Amino acid sequence: MTLLGYRYALDPTPRQARYLAGHCAAARRAFNWGLGRVKANLDQRAAEATYGIPEELLTPGLTWSLYSFRRDWNQAKNDVAPWWAEYSKESYSSGLDALAAALKNWGASRTGRRNGARVGFPRFKSKRRGVPSCRFTTGTIRCEQRYAVLPRIGRVKLHEHPAKLLAGLADGSARIISATIRFERGRWFVSFTVEQSLPARAPERPAVVVGVDLGIKTLATISEGPPVNNPRHYAQAQRKLARLSRRVSRRRGRDRRIGQIGSKRWQRANVQRNQVHHRVADQRRDAMHKLTTRLASTYATVVVEDLNVTGMMSNRRLARHIADAGFGEFRRQLEYKAERFGGRVIVADRWFPSSKTCSGCGAVKAKLLLSERDYVCESCGLIMDRDKNAARNLAALAVAASSAETQNGRGADQKTRATGQVAEKRQPGTAIAGQTQTPSPEGADV
Repeated sequence: MTLLGYRYALDPTPRQARYLAGHCAAARRAFNWGLGRVKANLDQRAAEATYGIPEELLTPGLTWSLYSFRRDWNQAKNDVAPWWAEYSKESYSSGLDALAAALKNWGASRTGRRNGARVGFPRFKSKRRGVPSCRFTTGTIRCEQRYAVLPRIGRVKLHEHPAKLLAGLADGSARIISATIRFERGRWFVSFTVEQSLPARAPERPAVVVGVDLGIKTLATISEGPPVNNPRHYAQAQRKLARLSRRVSRRRGRDRRIGQIGSKRWQRANVQRNQVHHRVADQRRDAMHKLTTRLASTYATVVVEDLNVTGMMSNRRLARHIADAGFGEFRRQLEYKAERFGGRVIVADRWFPSSKTCSGCGAVKAKLLLSERDYVCESCGLIMDRDKNAARNLAALAVAASSAETQNGRGADQKTRATGQVAEKRQPGTAIAGQTQTPSPEGADV
């Protein structure tokens, strides 16, 4: 059984839209109430500790579990939210569950039990800046012909027909576990979390290994086959965005400092500008899904680089183009899709010199400028596009790692290439390979 998400846009009536917003507001109210109690408790204990009070005599700490939050909420909801009966109990449980998860992640990050970037302490959810969302796990949750049935909200019309989800529900291979409503990009969405049994799949070319080199000028250069050009959706919409932004700036907008409300003409102009941003995001997501699905369904092994996207975004000249390309989203989608199709993704080490290494003889250049678009090997005379050369080196990295794994589990029978040692660490659907001794990192080629 696999957990899948089916996301559909909603076309609610004005009354249903107000009810959807009310459920999200109820979830936000419960989250802020619980976070306020936790902060007050922590501040009280910290203040008492400054007076030299021993640990065992401090104010007892609160338990950060969903069960304790819900128990305390049920005791205080009549005073905190007298209108609580108007909305489903799942809305309050959704906000408290999000708070419990946020506090757990913060505590695990502080103590070193959580890997990755450091997680900060939860902040209060804002009505203006936050994204309204609410999750339903119990009650009447169904998906019908062009309708979604939600607790206390009823039947809300879907913008498109959920044929794929209905087919799984009809044959008994799928079961809806929860539903999440969310307001973003100017409209409401519903996402069904479904537990579904999927048939076994296999890539079309199970014996082929490909390397994929990401870049800005060319989005993806594949070791075999034509490259994939970067559509540059945001760059193409910049002139239109500039024109609409000027129109917005010439209207009387909101000003919270003096309590000024934006005019009707400002609101219409702002909606028009936001629609362009929303369309660019949808185009980027659609193109990325098509590319990653094609790679995962065709090749059994795909090798990509471990790019330092955060560090690359610090370059003010390239940050906009890197964000428009979506390097991080490409790897995320490719990893879970490869696992679904029965393949694997190997992530080359960040220090692996894919662009500086000759794919013919294995010689490594000490320096390669970004202006050099063709790789010229001084040892064997190879002349090739630098992105194509990098993609072939990534594919050769997976072949070398597989050969070492077959001959000797520790790689003792493998001859070291000029690029350095090769190591592979397997995870479900993902692997890390190609750790070298080259001191300079490489990012995506521009």
